[in-house]
Amino acid sequence: MSLSQKSKTFAEASLQKYIPRSDLEKKVAEIRSFGKSIVTLNGSFDLLHAGHLEMIYQASLQGDVLIVALNTDDSIKKYKSPTRPIIPLEYRMQMMAALEMVSFVTSFEETDPIAILEIIRPDVHANGSEYGENCIESEVVKRYGGRVHIISLVPGLSTSNIIKKIKETCD
Repeated sequence: MSLSQKSKTFAEASLQKYIPRSDLEKKVAEIRSFGKSIVTLNGSFDLLHAGHLEMIYQASLQGDVLIVALNTDDSIKKYKSPTRPIIPLEYRMQMMAALEMVSFVTSFEETDPIAILEIIRPDVHANGSEYGENCIESEVVKRYGGRVHIISLVPGLSTSNIIKKIKETCD
């Protein structure tokens, strides 16, 4: 490890896994040029917990390269709540990049990942069982020859449940 690598902050080091949307098409072409299969997983991953880790791990087993697409803060506010996310995108991206099983991290402004999946065209798109096989992503994934892989959730583990429990302990 060089001195420059040792002197980096974690925030700087985590950027090595970040793919800006503007570079996504080029990066995907590069990955495919090596004959690698691409798996995608999307979500907010706010208050990262063991249920998220299981989902990310199961997704990583479905191919060679796992790209996790995170909803931006504005996107989360639109589809979840004006009070969310708890953790800003910058830090959610750093946590995701810290995971060995995650190859790359990107983000999207829309409330659903369809536009970013149009760019990536994954071989496999992993999704939680609460969305099912006919999730909103399935049409775009299948259009490009990919498949949707459904992952069972870990019972009782959700960010909403964690927030509820924190509120209860503060009352």
